[in-house]
Amino acid sequence: MVRDSLPVLQTVGLTKVFRDFWWRARVEAVKDLSLDIHRGEVFGLLGPNGSGKSTVIKMILGLLYPTRGRIAVFGKPPTDVLTKKRIGFLPEETYLYPFLDARETLDYYGRLFEQHRSVRRERIDRLLEMVGLQHEAKRRLGEYSKGMARRIGLAQALINDPEFLILDEPTAGMDPIGTRQIKDVVRELARMGKTILLSSHLLADVEDVCHRVMILYGGQQRKAGDISQLLARENLTQITTEKLSENAVKQVRDLIHRLEGKEILNVTAPSDKLEDLFLRIVKEAQAENIKTSGARAAGELPSFLAPVEDEERAVIDSLVQAARPEVMPETVAAESTTLDAKHPAPAGEPSKEVIEQLLSKPETPPAELPPAKPEPERPHGPVKADRSVIEELLQNPPDEPRPSGNSSQEGDRGE
Repeated sequence: MVRDSLPVLQTVGLTKVFRDFWWRARVEAVKDLSLDIHRGEVFGLLGPNGSGKSTVIKMILGLLYPTRGRIAVFGKPPTDVLTKKRIGFLPEETYLYPFLDARETLDYYGRLFEQHRSVRRERIDRLLEMVGLQHEAKRRLGEYSKGMARRIGLAQALINDPEFLILDEPTAGMDPIGTRQIKDVVRELARMGKTILLSSHLLADVEDVCHRVMILYGGQQRKAGDISQLLARENLTQITTEKLSENAVKQVRDLIHRLEGKEILNVTAPSDKLEDLFLRIVKEAQAENIKTSGARAAGELPSFLAPVEDEERAVIDSLVQAARPEVMPETVAAESTTLDAKHPAPAGEPSKEVIEQLLSKPETPPAELPPAKPEPERPHGPVKADRSVIEELLQNPPDEPRPSGNSSQEGDRGE
C-alpha cells in the first residue's frame, strides 16, 4: 500500500439529511463523517442495513449532494467529469440490459468511455477471461445466474482501467469459487496500486482483503482503524506448534503455571476453513474435465490494469487537457494523405526535398487576371415574347433540321 500526501478520497464533516415535502428533517442518514483513503488501500465500509453506507457511496459518486461537509475525490469535487473517468463502480444490484450478451455489454460501456474499437476488443477478451466467462460470452445476460451477473458487473467496472474502484456487495449471490476469485482480484488490484472502497455484509470477506475498516451505525462512525489491530485480543497469547503428546502438554501446563501463575484455557488442533475444503473439491472436479454451464476458472488480471508511473500519468493528463485544433479530423487526414502521396517521407520526419524546394523558390505573386466583363442588365418586369420567333418554331419542329442560308449557298457552289 502506497501512502501519498494527497488521499484518493477525503471527506470532512460529511452530513446528509433527507427532508419531507414541507422541508422538515425526516432522516439524518449520515452525520459528521470524516475519512480518508489512500492509494493502493482496500478500505472496508461496514454497518447494518440503514447505517448510511449506500448514501455515502452515492455522495462519493456525485449522485447525491451532501447537506453539509466536503468531499474530495483525487482532490476535486465528485461532480467533476474528468474525475468520473478514473472511477469504476459495481452497484449492489447488477442493472444490465438482459437482451445483450457479455461482449455487447462490455462493448457498450467501452463506447461510453470513448475507447477505440481495437482497445475495446482487447480489453473485453482479457476481462472475460479474468472473470471466467469467455465460454459463456454469447449468452444473453437475461439467462445468467446472479453470480454470473456479478462477474460481468465486475468486468464492466474495470473496462476503463479505473484508479479508484468502488465495490458495493461484490460477492452477493456468488458461489464460494466466485467469492475466492473476487477476493483474489481485489488483492491483486491493490498490489498494482488501485484504490478500492469495499462495502459488504460478509465480514469474512472484508477480513480477508481489507487493510482498514470503518463501522457505521446510525450514519455515524463507531469504530475505525487497521483491521489487524481492531481484531487483536490483547489479553490472550496464541502459540501454534506441531502436534504434542499428552505428556508434553501436561509439562507445558505445569511450566506456565509455575512461571506465570496462569492456566492454558484451551488445547485444540487447528481446523481448515470450509472455503478451502470446498475449493479443493472443485479443483479436483475441474481436473477431471467435468462439464458445467456456469463460470469457468478465472484467468489472470489483464495487462492494461497495470499501474502507470506518475510521470507518464502527468504527460497523459496534459495531452488530454490540451486544446483541440479547430480543423476537422477529416480535413487533416485528407491533407496528410495528399502530402504523403506527393512527397513520401519516413514517419515523423519531414521530407528534405520539400524543405529545400520551399527555401530555394520564393513565393511568387499570382498573375493579374483580366477584368471580368460586366453582365448585361436584365429588364425589369414581364418579358414579352417575339411572335415571329414562335411562328418560325411551329413551322420547323426541333426534330427536323432547320435550313440555313449559308449551307444552301455552299451547296450551289459545290455543284
